[in-house]
Amino acid sequence: MSATTLTPTPPAPGRIAPGASRTLGNRVSLEQSLRNSFTMAWRGLLKIKRTPEQLFDVTLQPIIFTLMFTYIFGGAISGDVQSYLPVIIPGILVQTVITTSIVTGVQLREDMDKGVFDRFKSLPIARISPLAGALLADTVRYAIATTLTFVMGYIMGFRPEAGLGGVLMGAVLVIVCAWAISWVFAFFGVIARTASSVQGISMLILFPLTFLSNAFVPVDTMPDWLQGFVNVNPVSHLVTAVREVTTSGTLGADAAFALIGAAVIVAVFAPLTVRAYMRKA
Repeated sequence: MSATTLTPTPPAPGRIAPGASRTLGNRVSLEQSLRNSFTMAWRGLLKIKRTPEQLFDVTLQPIIFTLMFTYIFGGAISGDVQSYLPVIIPGILVQTVITTSIVTGVQLREDMDKGVFDRFKSLPIARISPLAGALLADTVRYAIATTLTFVMGYIMGFRPEAGLGGVLMGAVLVIVCAWAISWVFAFFGVIARTASSVQGISMLILFPLTFLSNAFVPVDTMPDWLQGFVNVNPVSHLVTAVREVTTSGTLGADAAFALIGAAVIVAVFAPLTVRAYMRKA
């Protein structure tokens, strides 16, 4: 009996033969990275639409804090509520929006714990897009908190001398700085073990910065040893910058200091966050 020799059938043009090695590309263009990031940002907004309770902090907190702080401290600090509004509204705005940035790290940790990011690994998308999309989506939260704070102040009688232009410049300044600070909490979200630990660490850092500032009371009413810290506190410079821009419509030295500080935060924590995230992604 003669042996039969089987000749393998060559693959069709454009197809790879079984068992043949092939090179997989691991680089994604900048255009695709941006497109994927905006898609992930849209996913974050859809999450808010389906679970609107996620907006409780940016909707109820500005209203409650504005009413509470104004009517508790207004008479004692400025003599009456109307005189206190130009002082407290910028302070409440900065405190509310910066506090909201904690949610970035908390939700990032929750998504990683639930395995959502593991599913993203199997998709043909830029690896950085889930992180970038989360940071982009949270800017909408900052905008909502900013709008509600100014609206609440207007209802209570706050009338910025710089008009709508000053209000818009102050809003953009706060949102930019909050987005920069969110990189810090995103870093905690990547390296922490649980979402509750992210929130605990973030509050431990943020509360002294917001309350030990000029957001609610004049600096000269504080002890001398505390004034030194308050005067160099970046939150104090941001609050002062918002007060100046809503009053005179100009961005002065405090605004420059706040923006430089925001740039330094991004320059330091963005690479740290991306590096830690890439190790896990």
